[in-house]
Amino acid sequence: MGVKDAVAIHFQELCSERDIKINKLANLSGVTPSTIYSMMDEKRREVSIVTIKKLCDGLDISLKEFFSASIFESLEQEIK
Repeated sequence: MGVKDAVAIHFQELCSERDIKINKLANLSGVTPSTIYSMMDEKRREVSIVTIKKLCDGLDISLKEFFSASIFESLEQEIK
């Protein structure tokens, strides 16, 4: 699994745990729903660190908390 997949999956998990839908996360984070949908789309996986930070702010967690999740411990090499 690559880092973009892990980011999308982890946000899905966090939203599920908190019973938050994509539109609500967008409102909490100050991003458009289409930004989040493009990150969640397996074919596109468009994500930036700024978007990740905004989503973390919306969920009231730090980047450190977000990236300390176990899903990020065994990622594939991005350089091939």
